[in-house]
Amino acid sequence: MNPTKPLLALTLAGFALNAYAHKPWLLPSTTMVESKDAWVTVDAAISEDLFTIDHQPLKLDGLTVTGPDGAKVEPKNAVTGRLRSTFDVQMAKAGTYKVSVVSQNVLASYKLNGENKMFRGAEADLKNLPAGAEDVKVSRTESRLETFVSANKTDDAVFKPTGAGLELVPVTHPNDMHAGEKATWRFLLDGKPAANQAFSLIPGGVRYRGTLGEIRQSTDAKGEITFTLPEAGMYLVTSSWPAMAAPQPGQPRPVVPRRASYAATVEVLPQ
Repeated sequence: MNPTKPLLALTLAGFALNAYAHKPWLLPSTTMVESKDAWVTVDAAISEDLFTIDHQPLKLDGLTVTGPDGAKVEPKNAVTGRLRSTFDVQMAKAGTYKVSVVSQNVLASYKLNGENKMFRGAEADLKNLPAGAEDVKVSRTESRLETFVSANKTDDAVFKPTGAGLELVPVTHPNDMHAGEKATWRFLLDGKPAANQAFSLIPGGVRYRGTLGEIRQSTDAKGEITFTLPEAGMYLVTSSWPAMAAPQPGQPRPVVPRRASYAATVEVLPQ
């Protein structure tokens, strides 16, 4: 069992409730490359200050890079250090690439000898619960962490939804967004419109700005939203389903049967 995968899932699931929690992220060196030999370097970490390397690396288990033709692309020069992971992506074909880390995990609460216990791990490890476990309540979490980069042109092939979990299908291409212009995004849950889905948009540079600068929005009945893009910079989009209720003092957080979470790094370019 890899302990980082449950950590990623739980961190993502907590975004909508606590914008100040440790955040996992993928940060490309650029989102648009115009070159005959196109490469990007991607940093991957979990941090308290967004895009600041201050806590621990994001493990690269489950990392997938998908090219514009749908083929998998092998990351190059992958290294995991003390505070961050990093890897390179060679974009041999023109078009848009999707970099993603997807995980499915289980959170369970139970009682053992009258004491409340928690389990975090993979579905297959549920069989390892103690034989005397009582009042077992299981919640399954699907987490998706992404970023998008393009070489020499943009296209939309990588945005075809998988139909599993919470997904962002950007009607406005995320590598062609400019400050002050309108953008349209669509959120899907299991391939269907995620109506009234709340999401957060947080700009990088919090440590220099002194305030979080979070923007909160919600989709319409079709799972879509059109909004004016903020100032140029790198942003983290986060969303979770269902909306998490605020914890009650002295009470354990209720375990819901299923959670889905999404996060992506996008760049807003200058006008």
